[in-house]
Amino acid sequence: MTSPGSGDEIGRFLTLADAAEILAVDVATVDELVRSGELPAIRIGTTGPWRIERAQLEVWIELQYEETRKHAVWNQGEYANIVELSGARNSRIRPVD
Repeated sequence: MTSPGSGDEIGRFLTLADAAEILAVDVATVDELVRSGELPAIRIGTTGPWRIERAQLEVWIELQYEETRKHAVWNQGEYANIVELSGARNSRIRPVD
């Protein structure tokens, strides 16, 4: 096996350490993501090591980008509503005589 993080040469399945290196996090973080079911992985045997398919890791990364984008849009919309609710917008409207 080649060194972790060396691109496509790693192979189809990654160890938790390989995935941690790619994500620039510690192995415990990847282990937590796998055990929670957030990051899809398979176990080799009933008590063997976890393996993460490289394609699944790439999909998970893309989903994280999408969630971040949605969160940013939500926050922008949420703050925009605060201005509307504060009456700042209504102060521009003249009452009809």
